[in-house]
Amino acid sequence: MPVVVVESPAKAKTINKYLGSDYTVLASYGHVRDLPAKNGSVDPEHDFDMTWEVGSDSRKHVAAIADALKSDDALILATDPDREGEAISWHLKEALTKRRSIKKSTDVKRVTFNAITEAAVSEAMANPRDIDEPLVEAYLARRALDYLVGFNLSPVLWRKLPGARSAGRVQSVCLRLIVEREMEIEAFRPREYWTVKALLSTPRGQDYEARLTVLAGKKLDKFDLENETQAELAVQAITSRDLSVQSVEAKPASRNPSAPFMTSTLQQEASRKFGMGARQTMNAAQRLYEAGHITYMRTDGIDMAPEAVDQARAAIKDRYGADYVPSEKRIYKNKAKNAQEAHECIRPADMSKDAQSLKISEPDQRKLYDLIWKRTLACQMASARLERTTVEIGSADGQVGLRATGQVVLFDGFLKVYEEGRDDTVVDEDDKRLPQIMQGEKAEKRKITPDQHFTQPPPRYTEATLVKKMEELGIGRPSTYASIITTIQDREYVRKEQNRLIPEDKGRIVTIFLLNFFKRYVEYDFTAALEAELDDVSAGEKDYKELLGRFWRDFSAAIAETSDLRIAEVLDVLDDALAPQLYPPREDGSDPRICPLCGEGQLHLKTSRTGGFVGCGRYPECRYTRPIGGDAAETGDRVLGVDDGDEISLRSGRFGPYVQRGEATEENKKPKRASLPKGWQADEMTLEKALTLLSLPRVIGEHPDGGEISSNFGRFGPYIMHKGPEDAKPVYVNLKDPADVFEIGMNRAVELLAEKRANPGRGRGTAAKPLKELGEHPEEGGPVNVMEGRYGPYVKWEKVNATLPKDVEPEAVTMNMAVALIAEKAAKGGKKKTAKKAPAKKAATKKTTAKKKATGSKTGAKKSTAKADQDS
Repeated sequence: MPVVVVESPAKAKTINKYLGSDYTVLASYGHVRDLPAKNGSVDPEHDFDMTWEVGSDSRKHVAAIADALKSDDALILATDPDREGEAISWHLKEALTKRRSIKKSTDVKRVTFNAITEAAVSEAMANPRDIDEPLVEAYLARRALDYLVGFNLSPVLWRKLPGARSAGRVQSVCLRLIVEREMEIEAFRPREYWTVKALLSTPRGQDYEARLTVLAGKKLDKFDLENETQAELAVQAITSRDLSVQSVEAKPASRNPSAPFMTSTLQQEASRKFGMGARQTMNAAQRLYEAGHITYMRTDGIDMAPEAVDQARAAIKDRYGADYVPSEKRIYKNKAKNAQEAHECIRPADMSKDAQSLKISEPDQRKLYDLIWKRTLACQMASARLERTTVEIGSADGQVGLRATGQVVLFDGFLKVYEEGRDDTVVDEDDKRLPQIMQGEKAEKRKITPDQHFTQPPPRYTEATLVKKMEELGIGRPSTYASIITTIQDREYVRKEQNRLIPEDKGRIVTIFLLNFFKRYVEYDFTAALEAELDDVSAGEKDYKELLGRFWRDFSAAIAETSDLRIAEVLDVLDDALAPQLYPPREDGSDPRICPLCGEGQLHLKTSRTGGFVGCGRYPECRYTRPIGGDAAETGDRVLGVDDGDEISLRSGRFGPYVQRGEATEENKKPKRASLPKGWQADEMTLEKALTLLSLPRVIGEHPDGGEISSNFGRFGPYIMHKGPEDAKPVYVNLKDPADVFEIGMNRAVELLAEKRANPGRGRGTAAKPLKELGEHPEEGGPVNVMEGRYGPYVKWEKVNATLPKDVEPEAVTMNMAVALIAEKAAKGGKKKTAKKAPAKKAATKKTTAKKKATGSKTGAKKSTAKADQDS
C-alpha cells in the first residue's frame, strides 16, 4: 500500500481515518535533517555546498518510512503546504534516496491540502505534483544565510562582548526595533498642556459634553493652554458668557469589516484580546489545524475559496437573517508586495460550526477558534451604518466656541459578531451618543472642568505591535515571527512585563555594537530588500547561489575588519554611542561622568558575562557599578548608613544587587556581603534591611537532639540547616517563602528536618511530587506532569523535560500545551536515550588528558555556534 508521510502523529491519525486501510500514514516528526554544528556545513568556497545530517531523534522515523517502502514502491509526501513543508518533503526524498530506499522505480509524489478535511485530502490525493524546486531553493537560501550570519557573527560577539549569546539575520533587526523604542522613551521629555471641557444641558434637561475649541475668537491648538493659569482664564471666559447651539451637522457613515486572518493578524488579535504570545497562539492554531477545525495557519494570504465564501454567507443568513448578507460577495486581496507562497486565509473548515458545537475542551484552542470563526463570518457580513453628528456651540460675540461630537449606530451589520481590537486604547469622543440637540437652542452650563495633560512617550512594543511593525517593514515572514520573538526572550536580550517588551542591558549592548560595526546588516531596508530577493527565488525568478555570493562577499569582509578590533576599542565606541542614555545631565550641573561614590573616578561602560554595566574607572579602589538602564540615584550603588564604624552600602554585581559591610582592605580582602533575596527591590533597601541580611545566618535555636538549627539564603534560595551529633554531614531543607528565613520558629523547623531525614531523597531514590498531573500522553502514552525544577517549572514526559515559557504559570498548563512543548523539545534533541556502556578502556595518559583540556573549550565553542539563529 502507498506510504503517506505527514509531519505530526496527530495529523497522521486524522488523515489515516480519511484514507482508510489502503494507505500507510507515517509522521516525520518535523524536519529530519539539519546542518551539523560545525564549521564548513555551508561552504562558500565551493559554491555554497551544504552538508546535511539526519538528526539522532529522526533516524528512527526515517527508518520506519524506509521499512514501509520495502512492501510498496509508492511514496506520497504530504507535509505542510508552505516553504518549510516543501523543504521537509525534499529532505525526506534526499535522505531516503541516500539510504537506497527510493529506487528508480519508486513513484514519489507531493500533495498539499489547506485543511485536514475528507474533501480536501481526497482532492489533494487526486492531484499530486512534483516537489517545487524554486520553493526548496528559497528555503536553502534562507537556511544558508541564517547559518552564515549566525555562525560567523555570533563568535565575534562572544569575543568582543562577554555575555552576548548570539546574533541573527532577522533576530537582530527585531531586537533593534525594541531597543530603539526604549531609547526614544528615555529621551522623551513630557510637555504640559491643558484642555477645558464643559457639561452642558439641552432645554429638555438632557446632558452632553463639549470641549473648548475657540478662545478669544481664535481656534485653539493643542499646546495653546500651557499651564493652569491659562486654563483658569479659559474657564472664566466660558463661565461669563451665555452659550447657544450654532450648528448641528449629521453625516451618514459606514464601517467595513476587517479582512479574514492571516498569520500575522491572528497573532496580533490574539495578543490584543487574550494576551496570548505569538508562540502560544501558533501552538493552539497548530492543534486546531491538525484536528481538522481550521485551514492551514501559516499563510500570508487573505483570499478565501469561493466555496468557503458561499458557506459563510449561508451561515450568516441562517444565524442573523438576510439583512446581514451583503448583495455582493466580499473579495479580499493582499496589498503587501512581498506576500509569499500565497495560501488561503485562516478560516474554519466548516463555517456552520461555532466553538460550542465543536465542543473544544482546551481553553486556548476554544478561544482562538471562536476568534477565527467570528472574524471569518464578519468579513462576509454587511457594513455597519452609522450617523456621525457634530454640534458647534458658541457665544454671541464669537469669543468662545465648543464642540460636541457623537455617533449613532443605525444598523450594526458585522459589529453584531465581531469588532477588531486596538493596540493602544484611546478615548474616541466620536463613539459617544448625543441626545437630541437643535440649532439655535440655549446650551445651559452645568459644570466647566480644566484638565491637565502631559504628552506621552511612544508605548513599548507588545508582541502584537512588534509583529505589526515587522510586517510593515517587510522584515521576516509571518511563519517566523513567533520563533524570533521567543528567541530574543530566551537569549535574555528582552524581557516581557505586563505584556510589554523591554530590552535588557545585554540586548542594548548587542544592538549598539551591531549598529556601529555591522550597520548594513541590521538596517530595515536592507533586511526587507533581502526578503524580497528571497521571494523572487521562490518564484523561480532569481538564482539563489548568485544571491548568496553577493551577500557573502560583503559580509565576510565586514567580519574580517571587526575581528582585529580589541575589546577596549569596541567598548570606547559603544561608550560614546550610548553616552546620552548612560550619562544624562545632572540637576546640579556637575559632570555626569564623575563617579557619585568616590567623586574622583570617571564612569565608563564595562562588560561582564551577564551583560553591560557602568562602572568607576578607579576600580578596584572604587567598586561603584550600576545597570545601563538604571538611574544612579535609584538603582545604583549607594551608602545606606554606618553601623559599628563600617559603611553599609548597596552595590550591583554580576548576579544582581547586594549589600556590603565596609570596604576591601589588605587585612580584610573579603568584606561581608549578602545578595538581595527574590522579591527584595534595590530601590527599597534601607540600613535596617541591609543589617538584617548581613546578620545571616540566623540561629533559630538548639535542636532537641543536639546541634544548632540556622536559616539563610543559598544558591538555590532560602533554607534551614542542622547538623546533629550523629549526622555525617549537615541536613538542609529548602524553604518556599523567603520571609521564613527571618520568621520560622523551632517547632516548624524541627518538623521539617524530621520529614527530610525520613524522606531524604529528591532525584536520588524518591520522586518529587508533581505541581500538576495532566494525565496520559494522548499520542504516545505515559504520564505527563508539571514539575518544580531548580531553574523553574517544567513539563515532564518519560525522559523529556521541557521548560515552561516565562509567561506561563504551572496552573495554566494544559495537555495540548504540554504536548506541544514536549514535541518541540524532542525535536531539538530533548528526548535522550541511555547509551550502552562502552567496554572498559585503559586510563588515558596525562599527556592525552592535558591535550583534551586544551582543546575542549574550542570544540565547545564550535558546537555552540550550531545554536546560532535560524530566524527565517
